[in-house]
Amino acid sequence: MLLIFLFLAVLLLTYSNGANDNFKGVATLWGSGTLAYRPALVLATVATFAGSVCSYFFAEELIKNFSGKGLVPDEIIGSVAFILAVALAAGVTVLLATRYGFPVSTTHGLVGALVGAGLVAVGPAVNFAKLGSTFFLPLVAGPVLAVGLGSLVYVLFRQGRRAAGITEESCVCVGETWVPVASAPTAAFTALPILQGSVATAAECQNLYQGRFLGFDFQPLINGLHYASAAAMSFARGLNDTPKLLGLLLVCKFFQMPVNVLILAGAMAIGGWLNARKVADTMSKKISRLNHGQGFTANLVTSALVIFASKLGLPVSTTHVSVGSIYGIGLVNGTANSKEIAKIGLSWLLTLPVAALLSAGAYAGIRAFG
Repeated sequence: MLLIFLFLAVLLLTYSNGANDNFKGVATLWGSGTLAYRPALVLATVATFAGSVCSYFFAEELIKNFSGKGLVPDEIIGSVAFILAVALAAGVTVLLATRYGFPVSTTHGLVGALVGAGLVAVGPAVNFAKLGSTFFLPLVAGPVLAVGLGSLVYVLFRQGRRAAGITEESCVCVGETWVPVASAPTAAFTALPILQGSVATAAECQNLYQGRFLGFDFQPLINGLHYASAAAMSFARGLNDTPKLLGLLLVCKFFQMPVNVLILAGAMAIGGWLNARKVADTMSKKISRLNHGQGFTANLVTSALVIFASKLGLPVSTTHVSVGSIYGIGLVNGTANSKEIAKIGLSWLLTLPVAALLSAGAYAGIRAFG
């Protein structure tokens, strides 16, 4: 019975991961007006599913790391009660954050849950040295590196665009509106059409860039690259996150590993499809205001860092890297929302202790009544 509960708890955690994380890969597409919400969500879901499937072949080190091996003694790792407490605590933590629109890290939730249950299980026998080198260092370094690299790459790309003669233009939006006329003598004149003009930001203009590059109109070219970078980032997220969840299923042995991958990939896709909107609003609209080229740059930096970390077996947070790259570009273009970043940062600080407390309580309860 505990094995069945464990399997369901991992599905809950995977659903929560999809709900909180799936849209992050395409947030810049929606935020820049390049793609509407629903088509962007379709792209994110398909690319994330593909990354999840491919994780079976390319991310064995992450599967081992997030089974908790080396963090607590092996006999505890084999305990269904321990893994069940970890999965439940991390899943509830991520669901709570999703409910309030905070883009938190499932990785952070898992690390906190492993520590909380581990402290209850073995006390000081928790390997804090491995905790620091394998988990905390990548989690802290990821967003810092993303801010710096995102800023640098954007500046280089911007200089290259200007050197190529590609201009960035503002626009004036003009459209027809109907204004009621209270003193009109007849019903035929109760409303009169007038022309109304307003100045829009560059990010709101449909035709943002003017010029050609390598024989192509630059605006359609950058749009295509933006789509590709968003797909790459979503793919990278699925590649990096799925093994962390697979590690929790190693003790179940209900299905072979390929079947487990497909089940979790499906649960992740469903979570993103049904429950991504609030986090999407935060990622797309509230951190920084990006245009098409800036969105492409943020995605390129994020996907490169996450894929590289996956290859090395480093459990970086896609959330932290993505937010860091978007914020870094916002610092350069002057649209960074530091108040929103402060709130997101607070949610990151709370994720680990909340997950640890929930996991400790869950493990103590399961052990007492199990």
